[in-house]
Amino acid sequence: MEPTLLGDLNESHCGYRSALSTRYASKEMQYLFSDQFKFSTWRKLWINLAIAEKELGLLITDDQIDEMKANVHTIDFKQAGEEEKLTRHDVMAHVHVFANQCPKAAPIIHLGATSCFVGDNTDLIIMKEGLNLLLPKLAVVIKNLAAFCEQYKSLPALGFTHLQPAQLTTVGKRASMWLYDLLMDERALRRAKEDLRFRGVKGTTGTQASFLKLFDGDSSKVKALDRHVAKLSGFEETYPVIGQTYTRKVDVETVSVLSSFGSTAHKMCSDIRLLANMKELEEPFEKSQIGSSAMPYKRNPMRSERCCALARHLITLSANTFNTHSVQWLERTLDDSANKRITLAEAFLTTDAILMVLSNITCGLVVYPKVIERRIAQELPFMSAENIIMEMVKKGADRQICHEKIRILSQEAGEQVKIHGKDNDFLIRVRNDPYFNLILPDLDNILDPKTYIGRAAEQVTEFLQEEVEPILNKYIISNEMCRVQLCI
Repeated sequence: MEPTLLGDLNESHCGYRSALSTRYASKEMQYLFSDQFKFSTWRKLWINLAIAEKELGLLITDDQIDEMKANVHTIDFKQAGEEEKLTRHDVMAHVHVFANQCPKAAPIIHLGATSCFVGDNTDLIIMKEGLNLLLPKLAVVIKNLAAFCEQYKSLPALGFTHLQPAQLTTVGKRASMWLYDLLMDERALRRAKEDLRFRGVKGTTGTQASFLKLFDGDSSKVKALDRHVAKLSGFEETYPVIGQTYTRKVDVETVSVLSSFGSTAHKMCSDIRLLANMKELEEPFEKSQIGSSAMPYKRNPMRSERCCALARHLITLSANTFNTHSVQWLERTLDDSANKRITLAEAFLTTDAILMVLSNITCGLVVYPKVIERRIAQELPFMSAENIIMEMVKKGADRQICHEKIRILSQEAGEQVKIHGKDNDFLIRVRNDPYFNLILPDLDNILDPKTYIGRAAEQVTEFLQEEVEPILNKYIISNEMCRVQLCI
């Protein structure tokens, strides 16, 4: 690169920008991880601390609190950056900037607190709000897919085990397996949110020593302060024991459930890609969409491919939280900070991005019954062998003799398919063999695909009623939410 050219370029395009913010994640999730939300939350926490300290008897005035409230969102980021260069400490930089804006409140801002009071508590607030954003989006995908399962619960389709043709299933039954994984993810995300507590006001090593001094040794007031600040901040409980930070096991649990969702999305979208290759199923494809720059006829499953790509990244993020938690020495070390800034944000933003794409996919899946029917016709002759044997036995035939007849005819038909590239003529051979005259009148019924799907349709109906509906009843989902349009 020629350095002299940099001056002629647009500076806004000369630095790294995450694709999560420029292409994939929603604006509301991006805002949650923005500097504005983060540092406004710090200021709200300082206000909550002051309110609770005042109510418990410390000399703090309403004027000081009102002054802070008036400046929650008016952050001078330039000045904060300059302060941080001097102090090499982000929290103290923002304390100084806030104090300059609130001269009356300056003496009591951050009173008794440590940096992790704002840092950790803000992370917990962000995680809670992030889960609040993700859960309804997950519910939309569940609702879309439930409607798909209901619509196609009775449509027979060739099943696959080991990616080899197996017994029949139905299109809706197959999709219900994706849906069950999503229900497990909903449960896990909901539990993760419910399990989140507040770090609270615990001091530098978690002993609350500074607050005990502020309240002249009154433990009851220190405990009340911890509870009150938590409630003002939207939490009912605080973690009972911590070091300087809440245990990073919390990050392990939270990011792990997001990574687990990543495996669900990857499995589901991989299946869609395989079915697209078979031309049985397609994701939505807009009229003006281009599948390939060189091959105009292509309808690539690009949304499912994007989900798989993002999901692989999401799955790997859980390892960061395990590694970080495992090396938090004694009361804490600071080698969690840089990692947390990246890992937590990317885990939530990536999950958000995947859910947006999945919502788009699931509201417009296209099924091709004739292709599915043709594939069944190619494989069903061999699958019908057991049913033919059973019907022959019912008519008085010897099971072992019939089995040998079927074995020979099926191998002959298989040779026609594999060696000569011809259609499967097994049933023609059966019809032409006088041995099977006993069942010829019943052969069409024996070959009806719907007689090979077992309880698939009933299973889907029961699953939707007993498992899916109770979950969806927890959410209010509008029709507009179910139709997500992707710009890129």
